[in-house]
Amino acid sequence: MFDLIIRSDRVVTPHGVGAHDIAIQGEKIAAVGAYGSLSPKEGGRLIDASGKIVIPGGIDPHVHCKWHVPNVDGTAGLSDPPDVVSRAALHGGTTTIIDFARWTHGNTIQGTIEKRDRDWIGQTYCDYAYHVMVEGALPPDIFGQIAETIQAGYPTIKIFTTDIRPSTRGRMVDFGDIWEVFKVLAAEGGMGVIHAEDNDIVMHMYDKLIREGRVAFENMAEVHNTLSEDLSFRRIIRLAEQVPGTALYMMHVSAATGTAAIREARAKGLPIYGESLHQYMLYTSEDYKRPNGQMYHTYPSLKSQQDQDALWAGTLDDTIHAIATDEICCSLATKTQGVRIDDTTGGNAAVEPRVSLMYTEMVEKRGYRLEKFVDLVSTNAAKVLGLYPRKGAIAAGSDADIVVLDPGLRRKLDAKELHETDYSPWEGREVAVWPSLTVLRGQIAVEDGAFHARPSGQYLPRKIDPSILNGGTKL
Repeated sequence: MFDLIIRSDRVVTPHGVGAHDIAIQGEKIAAVGAYGSLSPKEGGRLIDASGKIVIPGGIDPHVHCKWHVPNVDGTAGLSDPPDVVSRAALHGGTTTIIDFARWTHGNTIQGTIEKRDRDWIGQTYCDYAYHVMVEGALPPDIFGQIAETIQAGYPTIKIFTTDIRPSTRGRMVDFGDIWEVFKVLAAEGGMGVIHAEDNDIVMHMYDKLIREGRVAFENMAEVHNTLSEDLSFRRIIRLAEQVPGTALYMMHVSAATGTAAIREARAKGLPIYGESLHQYMLYTSEDYKRPNGQMYHTYPSLKSQQDQDALWAGTLDDTIHAIATDEICCSLATKTQGVRIDDTTGGNAAVEPRVSLMYTEMVEKRGYRLEKFVDLVSTNAAKVLGLYPRKGAIAAGSDADIVVLDPGLRRKLDAKELHETDYSPWEGREVAVWPSLTVLRGQIAVEDGAFHARPSGQYLPRKIDPSILNGGTKL
């Protein structure tokens, strides 16, 4: 007998969509049985979700909490902390988020992780993990630290191939040091998570547009352009190809050129995986011209309709595997304070509506199968980044992270009804479903809009499956 039974005629499991009872005991899924076949123990509960869609908890593999963002007055500031973002995530059906532990010179990676833990432990409502970020010219002792970090359960190492903006110089890692990192990743079972842009092209375009007086942020797509994505993706993938066993997760793919580079690499059997953002899937560079157009921006830039079409095609041919947010939660005043190509704030307050937005765009508007939708908002991120099958699956033995999407809660998104900040880049968009229930490790976190979770989110040590690292795996 079980603590909780969730019953529905549309449950998305690793075997497909069916009518099932999901039995929860403690923090785990104890059994998945035929519809109507299981019962709760005395004092337990049965939730009948018939007519609703039951999916594993969403996974957002790309968020930035307590991230450095200038205040409106020009002083140093931080984006909103884990308690704000994780609360919003649970309201929206995301039960796991992956942030970043940013190593900087003069520190050790272990010290960086311990410092980041102080931002998170006891202060987050959903479960979480970190990508470890390295930057700049890497000292000789960092490579041994990276090896130890991977073995300690932090297998994804974030690398920038660009400084992004003139004012943030020092973030880019040169290709000699990237080569050395790749050797460690291949030997230790790690994965590179890559922000790939061609720094020469990007900085050339900053200089060119500033010299020509075309500095308004509406010109952002000229700076962070498709050529930059083409050159950088192909160069980093070519380098990985020269270090057999190097696996890459290409973050925030924004252009047709990047999509093509991943597709070609995967056709060779290389372990290269793609992530895009829901901003890129639903907005284009034309949206920069709208009032407060900075709301839609993150780095790299929004691109053309043709690029967006290529991203959607990539979700269907094993090229784009996950849809993330690049979450940076801040006020509208902070988000829109920059008006130039070289000072616009990246990221978005978007973790809450992601699951419902993607259901609407994928299942209702484009006819995607429910299984494909779940892959893109949950399961594939778990598989690629070392969380599966603990996360991303409704299966016996998995964590009881379960979301019920209710078509009866169709709505237009309104920032005043969301749980992050004072704006939403998705204001006024209609979503076809909304979560009526979010369960995290067997505990009801949100039900019918009421928040019940405690700040008891757990860090998730990760180990990437050899089948992912070896390549050729179709997700």
